[in-house]
Amino acid sequence: MDIERVDRIIDKHRGEARALIQILLEIQSDNRWLPKEALTRVSERLQVPMTRVQHIATFYKAFSTVPKGRHEVHVCMGTACHVRGAQRVLDKVQDATGIQPGETDSDLRFSLEIVNCLGCCALGPVMEIDGKTHGRMSPAATVEALNDYE
Repeated sequence: MDIERVDRIIDKHRGEARALIQILLEIQSDNRWLPKEALTRVSERLQVPMTRVQHIATFYKAFSTVPKGRHEVHVCMGTACHVRGAQRVLDKVQDATGIQPGETDSDLRFSLEIVNCLGCCALGPVMEIDGKTHGRMSPAATVEALNDYE
């Protein structure tokens, strides 16, 4: 983690504690996760207790305190997707990447999450990679979609 980059983000917000969430969002955007060193630096510079910074970083689902892959894969397990074979899609993602939901592969290529709904039920089963929706997925199409992301 580049502490100088963290300092620039903090300075951009004039070191104001009320900008804590925005600062954390920008750090995560740069780094894909929030390393402990960055959280410590934010706590020191904003003069906000580390417990508060840690609470914010772990409370909101938008934040991650563990390394994330370059590509975030979300598999919808909502009712419409589930009845159309979402479990087979999830199984294929797990087989292809070697990771379980909530994990990141060792080369930091993929992170996998399951979600309850992606809002496109008519396209089920649905998988999203880096915000791009892949609908009507089959196990074979799942592997093809993953192979498009290096």
